[in-house]
Amino acid sequence: MFYISKRMEIAGSHKLQLSYESKCKNLHGHNWIVTVFCRAKELNSDGMVCDFKYIKNKIHGYLDHSNFNELFPFNPTAENIARWVVEQIPECYKCQIQESEGNTVVYITDDIDIKEAEL
Repeated sequence: MFYISKRMEIAGSHKLQLSYESKCKNLHGHNWIVTVFCRAKELNSDGMVCDFKYIKNKIHGYLDHSNFNELFPFNPTAENIARWVVEQIPECYKCQIQESEGNTVVYITDDIDIKEAEL
């Protein structure tokens, strides 16, 4: 099995729809650190799991310097965004998002065992 990861910094804003009072209900921004983890049993015809540029264009190119509320039909929490990232790239099995220092989310697909997810 081959494994790759791509780490990107994305500037983006959002406001959250929450069931409780929070400053996060107001539009605010973060410099998000998004790490995409991909895998493949065999390399593609170019000798890659997935081209790093493809990952960057698909995720960074869509999200960077955007208001996430305008991009997504769901509440743009870090958790929901991590799941969306995994769904965008067929080889992706895990996404880690650091929304701000000390606040990190990891989403792992159901078909991965925990030992493999640690890669």
